[in-house]
Amino acid sequence: MKTQYDVIVFGAGPAGTAAAYGLIGQKSVLVIENDLFGGTCPNRGCDPKKMLYSAVEAKDRVARMQGSGLTDVPQIDWPQLMAFKRAYTSQIPSGTQKGLTAAGIETYHGQAEFVDEHRVKLADQSIVSADHIILATGRKPRQLNLPGSDLLKTSTDFLDLSTLPAHITFIGAGLVTMELANIANQAGADVDIVHHNEQPLKAFAQPLVEILIQQMIDEGVTFHFDQTVKAVAKTESGYELTTDKETLASDYVVAAVGRDASLEGLQLAKAGVRTSKKGIIVDDHLQTSATSIYAVGDVLDKPQPKLTPVSSYEGRYVAQLLTGQTTQPIQYPAIPHILFGTTEIGQVGVSYQEASAHPDRFDISSLDVTHWYTYNRVKDEAARVIVIRSAKSHQVIGATVLSSMAEHLLNALTAVLDLKLTNQQIQQTIFAYPSIASDLQYLI
Repeated sequence: MKTQYDVIVFGAGPAGTAAAYGLIGQKSVLVIENDLFGGTCPNRGCDPKKMLYSAVEAKDRVARMQGSGLTDVPQIDWPQLMAFKRAYTSQIPSGTQKGLTAAGIETYHGQAEFVDEHRVKLADQSIVSADHIILATGRKPRQLNLPGSDLLKTSTDFLDLSTLPAHITFIGAGLVTMELANIANQAGADVDIVHHNEQPLKAFAQPLVEILIQQMIDEGVTFHFDQTVKAVAKTESGYELTTDKETLASDYVVAAVGRDASLEGLQLAKAGVRTSKKGIIVDDHLQTSATSIYAVGDVLDKPQPKLTPVSSYEGRYVAQLLTGQTTQPIQYPAIPHILFGTTEIGQVGVSYQEASAHPDRFDISSLDVTHWYTYNRVKDEAARVIVIRSAKSHQVIGATVLSSMAEHLLNALTAVLDLKLTNQQIQQTIFAYPSIASDLQYLI
């Protein structure tokens, strides 16, 4: 290992690796990772979650078609499903590190901290330095401060369960809980969700969230709204949760109340990097308060959704900055945001909440599309689409989708927003028919 590099990258997740790969051939790079190479998404986040959903979705599709050509709903074999997931995730750390090395990027696995703006001390006490440093350390599950908090599990634990507990309780009703609770419920567990208020998933259109919640209730999930967990205790048979309103018994308790920036041990103050409670503070060039240090990905204090493709986009942008390919402030394209499940809810562009608050600026079209061929053929009884248009130009500038296949329409609508496509342009495009994309001509 050398002692001087052009760029040091903290973090080998999607943001850090995107930045590192963008510097190949132009800068010498060292990537430092103190946990799993590959980061949260492929190791203990979006990728393993969707692998578990592969079986859940198949089961759900069969269940929807009962009496319409199919009989007998299959059951999920959790140990087999987990083995399927682990066969993928077990290869991620070594595969990611080998990929970086093969590309000519040096790596270091272990703790590291700043000495000053340009110098970094590794766990073996050696010092490495760089002209520029990129922080891409991501986020970690937030810990609750209450009696018995050491008994609580996280999404990381759930996604690697060897056996599925009979009764699982989730604290919080955000995206992580709603996605994992659906998996657990469909796989055969009794599921409780405790949430501190009566309005979960505030980022999404509430009329559609209400439909989603009712579907989950109909599937057997029990919600305990407007309750705060006060303590968790171990019992002879499992765990006991005490809220401000009741006492609940459970076999397994998952806290999913948000995520915090992973900044421990970095000694950012020594480098002059300013932070807030939400993460690292950057300007419109993703530059920190230390002019030679940049930050990308989920570790940022930013209004944009903290998502894997956004992190990669930011990593590539900083690489372009450091190689002179751009000097412009970062400009984000339309960013789709989705909650995966047997019924998915996602949105892109102007939100339903913003449009509702400014009726003079936006037109809202709410469509029940369950009777449309696309959704009727798969017995999707909760399919809804909300389209937001500019009241002045009538251009589509936002959308929210609820359906068992929302991700596919959401991606198509994202392209519509980015390219500013009109209905006339859509009409001039021939899509495979019948398909989700071919419905665009009736939506735009």
